[in-house]
Amino acid sequence: MSVALQHIAPETERQDFSSLADRARLSAVALKAYRRLADVWGLTGQQAAALLDVSISTWERMKQEAKPKSLSQDQLTRISALVGIYKGLHLLFADDMADRWIKLENKAPLFARMSPLDSMIKGGIPQMLDVRRYVDAVRGGL
Repeated sequence: MSVALQHIAPETERQDFSSLADRARLSAVALKAYRRLADVWGLTGQQAAALLDVSISTWERMKQEAKPKSLSQDQLTRISALVGIYKGLHLLFADDMADRWIKLENKAPLFARMSPLDSMIKGGIPQMLDVRRYVDAVRGGL
């Protein structure tokens, strides 16, 4: 280990979703954000469940939980990507368009004439991350 790395205090270590303690701490706020996002985007129960890669019954239970169990690393990654997409869209467009964009057919090669929502349901985490990068690139003028 290099000398520079030996002096990093534990409180400055990079946070990630692999730590059970971090997941437990972040789960409630992440799920609250996802519930709001699903509502604003007008997602059906099936769509909201599919984006999180859970069954509809699990999603329905998660919506009702006041103190949710720790989300998995996968689920936190999915929510993080989706919140980033939401934020990027609201920086690009007026609120109405920002919230409708996710369901509109898109001709960009990334989406293969599907809506971004359908492409993310089909492609999972890799597609969610690609959509996030796409929105950030469009926002940055790339």
